[in-house]
Amino acid sequence: MTEANTVNTPKGDENPVPRARTDAPGGQGALATPKGNTSIDSGVVAKIAGMAAREVSGVYNMGAGTARALGAVRGMVGGDRSVTQGVSVEVGERQAAVDLDLVVEYGVAIPDVAGAVRRNVITAVERMTGLEVTEVNIKVDDVHMPGQEKDEGGAEDAEQGPRVR
Repeated sequence: MTEANTVNTPKGDENPVPRARTDAPGGQGALATPKGNTSIDSGVVAKIAGMAAREVSGVYNMGAGTARALGAVRGMVGGDRSVTQGVSVEVGERQAAVDLDLVVEYGVAIPDVAGAVRRNVITAVERMTGLEVTEVNIKVDDVHMPGQEKDEGGAEDAEQGPRVR
């Protein structure tokens, strides 16, 4: 870990910004410099990717049906919905790969939304971590229809009333 990759810096900058290296075990990346190392956990990459994906217009939610249902329950009992819901990452020595599960708004052009999400995730992860993003795989799990309740599982059951007495 004596070698450090550097990001191009403006002419005259005597302290180039080192690029992330991920030589550490357990999905952590190490930013190696002559003065020490900084580790970047795979969870950090997942949070960055999740936030970047949610910034794109046309993305309604993230996660497959089960993950969204668990997130809704967690939200009702006082827990926070995870920024990493619907995101999985693999962090290698110098690169990262990202998989996303999306729910898009009805009426949007899915290829356009997917392209915008992909660009935004790549830009954010590479800028914030220095890792090269090799791929962003996107799976569209659902389309949110206008007027559909956000917590779809509980809204319909509440309208029907109790099932047992």
